Amino acid sequence: MNKPLHLFEGYGVELEYMIVHRQSLNVLPITDKLIYDEVGAYLSDVEFGDIAWSNELVLHVVELKTQGPVKSLVNLEQLFQKHVQKINRMLEEHEAMLLPTGAHPLMHPDTDTKLWPHEHNAVYEAYNRIFDCRGHGWANLQSTHLNLPFYNDEEFGRLHAAIRMVLPLVPALSASTPILEGSITGMADTRLEVYRKNQQKIPSITGKVVPEAVFTKAAYEQQIFQRMYRDIAPYDPEGTLQEEFLNSRGAIARFERNTIELRLLDIQESPVADMAVLQAVVAVVQALIAERWATLQELMLWQEDRLAEILLEVIQKGQKAVITDREFMRTFGYACEGSCTAGELWQYLVQETLELEEQPAVAQAIHIIVSRGNLSSRILEALGPAPTAEQITKVYRQLAACLQQGGVFLPDKAC
Repeated sequence: MNKPLHLFEGYGVELEYMIVHRQSLNVLPITDKLIYDEVGAYLSDVEFGDIAWSNELVLHVVELKTQGPVKSLVNLEQLFQKHVQKINRMLEEHEAMLLPTGAHPLMHPDTDTKLWPHEHNAVYEAYNRIFDCRGHGWANLQSTHLNLPFYNDEEFGRLHAAIRMVLPLVPALSASTPILEGSITGMADTRLEVYRKNQQKIPSITGKVVPEAVFTKAAYEQQIFQRMYRDIAPYDPEGTLQEEFLNSRGAIARFERNTIELRLLDIQESPVADMAVLQAVVAVVQALIAERWATLQELMLWQEDRLAEILLEVIQKGQKAVITDREFMRTFGYACEGSCTAGELWQYLVQETLELEEQPAVAQAIHIIVSRGNLSSRILEALGPAPTAEQITKVYRQLAACLQQGGVFLPDKAC
């Protein structure tokens, strides 16, 4: 087993993309064919040095991930971009391509979903038997995951305290899912809205999305893991799912690899936009751990219900969400006069914490996100109030072009 890393000594990043037809954008369940074409076997994980490809659960999604922790997020978008372009070249013979954003805007999961039939099938079959994985909350939610390490219990407590405070603000930057089944949903982050409800049969698995105020491994084991395992046991007599991966909170402790995994981020239109969002989130987490605006003891007092209330508002309204909890704002050193929005808070936080002088492409991406709006709002700006399926298809083909080219989407110009 590798020696645990200290705080911010490494980063693990995962990017999920859907495979679709190049013209119609119809969902294509061919991830196994893609992997077979490359390595001659139906494997769920394939390593290529720094980056790996993998599949989890559904057959139309491919995940690109760092192969183990990387020392820095700087220039990581270039590695991911090379693999995006390689996969798109391989998919050409299938008339297919990768589609970004956290949810396919026209997918009908009841008819379009096929589960991965190869390795790890027992786990996927157990999930499907208990929860029916054909819904949007299972089959149509592509995300960006960030793993941050901790060395010991003390570092876990500090990291968990800081991440819990940032979670309610994450969708204001990363929301990219304003449409499901051809209709504007009224939510900035529809992926998170379905994500938080997809295991309602057993509420303890997701909790309030914002994790409970627990700051040691023993407390986490007792208050989160054991409750989940106990609650799912009647549905999972073989114990197939009674592992750490069952936890579906917005940030989950992975004690087997000494990391906390952030799962709230919708995937963006290209890796450079994802790295901009990740670096902004990490910079704020670092500032909180350094007690720049509040003590860690003060952060640990925040209960999940209070933070979840802010999160739900941001899921719905994104950067336009009005945050009325002044004490929450003060935790970030933001002196709010009158009503303040999540977008205004992020403009302040980016200015206060993020240094990107040597990363002009990432700096441009985060500038667009905080000044022109998250991807969800830019998609709506491009579509107008009542888009047709043809208009939606046209805009999402433009987003696929941004992914291929490594650009940032703006409604009034091409990537």
